[in-house]
Amino acid sequence: MKNYILILFLFTTTFSFAQKKDCKIDFEEKTDSTYIKKTVEVLIHERVFGNSKEMVFFSLLNSEGVPMLGLQQIQKSTEFISALCFDKNSKIIFQLENGKFVTLINSSQENCSSLSYDAETKSNIKVLTNYFLFLKDNYEELKKSPIALMRISYVGEKKDIALKNKMNSELLNITSTPSTYFMDYLHCIE
Repeated sequence: MKNYILILFLFTTTFSFAQKKDCKIDFEEKTDSTYIKKTVEVLIHERVFGNSKEMVFFSLLNSEGVPMLGLQQIQKSTEFISALCFDKNSKIIFQLENGKFVTLINSSQENCSSLSYDAETKSNIKVLTNYFLFLKDNYEELKKSPIALMRISYVGEKKDIALKNKMNSELLNITSTPSTYFMDYLHCIE
């Protein structure tokens, strides 16, 4: 009976840690007065349609004990790309596979995408980077269930993105698991 309990304990412990990915830290600074830790960006969404390309990356940040989600959206097209902006009312809403909803709120007042031009490919490139705050009442839910759908609320528009269980990037030639991002990486900033 003792061996059975020991084996069960080891199996349960191994299974619970098997879901978490290794932490890849992009930046960490700890002084007497500050503490900041940021994970590397992970590709969450990619869309290639004709001459238009779009990628969405997530990273996690812990600033003085406050966890945040970093979102970076990159759009590239030979056509005109309209600006995307966040304001104080912007948010990200996740619908989890268990049916629950988790909302993250914008951490800044206003932020819009920056525009650059790639003369070689004759493409417009827009980059939007922003941070969103977790709410205490739903933070734990992100560790328990994969994400089914993500809604990003910009100024004047919303975008829904279904997150895949496994994604093979056509542009970056990498594989990621967007639906379990928080289950895999939230432990890295706690």
